[in-house]
Amino acid sequence: MTPVIPAPAATLALLRTRGALEVLLTQRHHASRFAGGDYVFPGGKIEADDNPADAVAWCRGLTALSAAARLGLDDARAAVGYWVGALRESFEEVGVLLAYDAGGGFVELRGERFAAYRRACHADNRAFWDMIRAERLTLATDRLVYFAHWITPEENPIRFDTRFFAAELPPGQEAVADDKEIIGVRWLTPPEALAARRRGEISLRSPTIKNLELLALAPTIPELLARLGAREVPAIRPRVIKEGETQRVLLPGDPGYF
Repeated sequence: MTPVIPAPAATLALLRTRGALEVLLTQRHHASRFAGGDYVFPGGKIEADDNPADAVAWCRGLTALSAAARLGLDDARAAVGYWVGALRESFEEVGVLLAYDAGGGFVELRGERFAAYRRACHADNRAFWDMIRAERLTLATDRLVYFAHWITPEENPIRFDTRFFAAELPPGQEAVADDKEIIGVRWLTPPEALAARRRGEISLRSPTIKNLELLALAPTIPELLARLGAREVPAIRPRVIKEGETQRVLLPGDPGYF
C-alpha cells in the first residue's frame, strides 16, 4: 500500500514559570480521529488560508527566506505558514494570542471582542486574518523558537509532517480549552508530565515524550529557548513494527530501524 502523504502541521509548546519552568499540555477530545484523549501541545494542520500573500508583512522578526532557511524548505512562502499556523492554532484551541498591538506591546485579550474573534475562528479559520487586519496586530513570530520536526510513521492512515515551536506565555494571558478539539489543559514541569505518564495518569505520544525531554534541558525559559534555538533539527520519522498481535515503535538509530 502506498503511504499517505503527510499533511503539514505546526504545534506550539507554551512555557511559563511558576516556581519552576512549566509547559502547557492540552487533552484532545476522546472522539478525535488522531490522538484522541492524548495530552499534546496546542497545534494542528496548516491550512491554505494560514499563508495569504501578505502574511510575512504582519510578522515581526521573520522573513520568508529566514523561515525557509530555519525549516530547511525550498518554498520560502510556504515556510511562513508554519509560524502562522502555530499561532492560529494556539489562539483557537487555548485562547492564547502571541501578537503585538499598535503600541508595540503584547495584545490584551480583555472583553468580549477577542472572545468573538475566537468563536469566529472555530467556524472559519480565515477569521484569524480578519482579526489581525482589523485590530492592526503584528504576529509575534519573533518569539517562536523552532526546535523539533516529526513525521507520522508511514504505516499510519492519518499522517502529519509537524514542526514544533516553543514560546513563553504572553503576560496577562491564560490558557482556556475550547471544549471542542481540546477538553482540558494542564500546566506541568516536563519531569512532572513524564512522571504522570509513567503513573498512567495521562497518555503521551512518542513525539511529545521526546520533546518534553528537550524542554527539560534548562531551568529557565531564556536559557531553554537559547538552547533550543541553537540546535540542529533533524526530521524524525518513526516506524511501526508489528510482531504478531503487538507492535512497537522504532526511532532512527534503534536496532531494526529502516
